[in-house]
Amino acid sequence: MRTSLALRILAITSATMFVCLGLHAWQSIRYHHMHARSELVAGANRMGQTILLGTRYAMMGNARHELDQIIGDVAQHPDIVSIRIYNKAGEVKFSSNPEEIDTKTNIRDTACIACHRASEPKTFLEVDERIRIFDDAGGAPRLGSLIPIMNEPGCADDVCHAHERDKLVLGALDVVLRADSSEQDILSFQQRIILLTVGIFLLASSLTFALLRRFITQPVALLIESATRIGRGDRVELAGLEGLGEVGELAQALSRMQQAIADKQDELNRQRREYQLLFEQVPCSITVQDRDYKLLKYNREFADRFSPTCGMHCYEAYKGRTDKCPNCPVERTFATGLAHCSEESRVNPDGTRAYWLVHTTPIVDDLGNVTAAMEMSIDISGRREVEERLRRSEQKYHAIFDNIPNSVFVLDAQSLEIIDCNTTAERVYGLLRTAARGESFLSVFSPEERDRYASQLRAFTVLNRARNYRSDGSPFYVDIMLSPAEYHERRILLVTTNDITERLETEQKLIQAGKMATLGEMATGVAHELNQPLTVIKTASSFIFRKIRREEPIVPEVLETMVKEIDSHVDRASRIINHMREFGRQSDLALEHVDVNSVLRASSDFFFRQLTLRNIEIVWALEEDLPPILAMPNRLEQVFMNLLLNARDAVEERSEKEPEAPRRILLQTMSQGREVLVVVEDTGLGIPRSLQNKIFEPFFTTKKVGKGTGLGLSISYGLVHDFGGSIQAENVDGAGARFTLRFPSTSQAGRAYRRSSGEGGHDEDAGAGQDKEQKGDAGNGGSI
Repeated sequence: MRTSLALRILAITSATMFVCLGLHAWQSIRYHHMHARSELVAGANRMGQTILLGTRYAMMGNARHELDQIIGDVAQHPDIVSIRIYNKAGEVKFSSNPEEIDTKTNIRDTACIACHRASEPKTFLEVDERIRIFDDAGGAPRLGSLIPIMNEPGCADDVCHAHERDKLVLGALDVVLRADSSEQDILSFQQRIILLTVGIFLLASSLTFALLRRFITQPVALLIESATRIGRGDRVELAGLEGLGEVGELAQALSRMQQAIADKQDELNRQRREYQLLFEQVPCSITVQDRDYKLLKYNREFADRFSPTCGMHCYEAYKGRTDKCPNCPVERTFATGLAHCSEESRVNPDGTRAYWLVHTTPIVDDLGNVTAAMEMSIDISGRREVEERLRRSEQKYHAIFDNIPNSVFVLDAQSLEIIDCNTTAERVYGLLRTAARGESFLSVFSPEERDRYASQLRAFTVLNRARNYRSDGSPFYVDIMLSPAEYHERRILLVTTNDITERLETEQKLIQAGKMATLGEMATGVAHELNQPLTVIKTASSFIFRKIRREEPIVPEVLETMVKEIDSHVDRASRIINHMREFGRQSDLALEHVDVNSVLRASSDFFFRQLTLRNIEIVWALEEDLPPILAMPNRLEQVFMNLLLNARDAVEERSEKEPEAPRRILLQTMSQGREVLVVVEDTGLGIPRSLQNKIFEPFFTTKKVGKGTGLGLSISYGLVHDFGGSIQAENVDGAGARFTLRFPSTSQAGRAYRRSSGEGGHDEDAGAGQDKEQKGDAGNGGSI
């Protein structure tokens, strides 16, 4: 009973109602008692005032008989016990009881105490001060009202019984009333209030108990029973409790909880089935073993692979052993309570070896004690086979890496530090692999070129004709090929360098041989060019010599003219010789800014005289203010000379067959977009269509034996491509052959040069900046 919610609510409610109703009853009784007393006092005061007013004229006229009659009549009222009139001395002058007349009372008596509490009597009293409540000799309640009789002008001026003017109070009227009925009413009211309070308390308690039973006790009992059934997994219906406020909400919550539990149970069952299915179908072997290494559970993969029997030890199933395996991970798991891993193997019945990776984990109870161990085995036989093949492959490719005939470096893509290099690099660069690791690859370049090549190595895939230095400081030229890759999650650059020093020397010799052949072919024209100034010098010197021999005077003006002619023709011969010497010398492998028009004019100077003697006209169509290109002036002049020689020979060859054919060579330059074009067009016979694809091949020539080496166009083709340009040959209708050379202007020269050298495929982000850097470096004499 002490745990009953309804009884506890009823007790609390009853106690609360009892206190509240008790306070209400007490307050009502108290208020009624005070109200009844105030009404009784007011009534007594009114009655006293009424009696005083009724006797006023009798007292003013000193009509004692009339005053006695009034008092006696008034005293007949059932509520009046007695009426007395006291004089100033305390004597009873009038009374409803004749026996009291002329008797003297004590001034401190009950009737007079209101005025005579102090030594100086009061002259004015409030209503409450004039009223006294007391019990008579028989114990009956009485109410006394004492009203002072004040001195009036009529009393002081009357001739018959005048009073002194300084007296304020002449006496007092004392009226005693019965208070029995009022007390009875109060007691009756108290009894009714108490009975009503008790009745309301009992009725409210009964109703509260009934309502609690209806709306709390029974629904709660139903909810308790429903919760118990839900806990057992039964299905319950709580549809009849929806309209019971919080109890209804609790019922709805219980219904939702029942549904949630059902859903969770379904989900739990689904997960249990799912995990059981996963346990059975997981593509690895799983077992649960006790401390004796006996198999408690295992999945289908383990059963299909090892064909165990119930109660078999794990080492029997795995390896067919009679005792546990050494370094057993299950044993370590039981000993430490931690997960462990190991790699195991066995020989299969077919003679092959199987490998598997073992992971173990403890299974603990509620107290944290290890009761079993779970062992998961993953077959890694295929991986081991792949690893073995990979190991052999690594050995093979490492052997290839070490024995490749080119130098190979593995660089960090950001810092360009050498991670590894092959034996060829050790031999070519004269360094040790162990010492090279960690060093910067830029150390193989000259200090002034390292910054430039640092950016190029990151941006381009091919760098041609780069100058490297061996560990002893000796320089050599290489072609560098770069390939970005990843190695152990690290960005690297595979750098392959090919020593081209001997090839460049051979090319230099071949180009020089071509120059000498060109000079040989120009010998007649050069001789004629030199013969003319020598003739002038010879004539002038002979004239002077004759004058000296004859001792004839020479006119100063004539002498001055002779000397000037000699001086100018000596300068002309010197320019021709210097030009031949400049053309014939080996050029440096450095690109510089070149004005195409200037080089073309210098090239034609060699042929101007001999072309004029052969009646071949040079038609100039040069565009002024051409942008410069990146090239080697000496070698570019060699290209133009080779083309002019071919054009001269083609024109003369046609003239032999067609004497009336035009004898003209067109030299044209123009700017087209970001390129500079040079056109050399002749009026010869043109190039046979069948030979157009062969004219740039080395040692191929259509000239007669002894008139050509077959190197001119081949060397020209290589030189143009070295400058980042291109050369194209075609026939012009009715005119002959046209050679069109295209060179990138300086804004595009660096990019075109790299493209012609095969340096394509660089990163888009670095392209523009690196082009500018390559152009500037080449213009300042950088190596190619």
